[in-house]
Amino acid sequence: MYFCSVIQNIKNRWEITQNWQFIHIILGLIATFFSAYLIAKGIITSFAIQNETYSLVAISICTLFVAFILLKITFWLFKKLYKRWKVTHRWQLIAMFLVFAVTGSTAGKISDPLMELIGLSRETTNGWIYWPVRIVLIFPIYQVLLVIFGWIFGQYIFFKDFAIKMASRMGFGFLFKK
Repeated sequence: MYFCSVIQNIKNRWEITQNWQFIHIILGLIATFFSAYLIAKGIITSFAIQNETYSLVAISICTLFVAFILLKITFWLFKKLYKRWKVTHRWQLIAMFLVFAVTGSTAGKISDPLMELIGLSRETTNGWIYWPVRIVLIFPIYQVLLVIFGWIFGQYIFFKDFAIKMASRMGFGFLFKK
């Protein structure tokens, strides 16, 4: 009985109308806690704690603390972006944040082998050449992936418009003129 009321409260708060929309909340929480764990692990391992048990406890506590901070920041962003992005349901914001996270990570991962393919590696190329070329290379990949992942997460129209707006602001608007 209590579990049903908790689920109903979540449905009301996030404006969930169909059960499949819960996947966005679940994925959002998983991503938040995984990110918090990675941050906490990086912080705690820098202290070089010798005792494995103490290290595990410290990472666990730090993970909870970082997750709390990340959730606070995320909820603050939700309040700011809800009206600005003109979403119809709050759960859509979680989907949008997930799209940005997955797209950025994927574009970064894809750019490494592409840089190697064109013959530029971090070890053999000057940083003043390597990083600008990589950023220029990532931009079109990011735009395409943004729309693809937006479609997968059910936010195609928002991300298509977002990608066009971003490209236009960077001087590539002529590509989208009809």
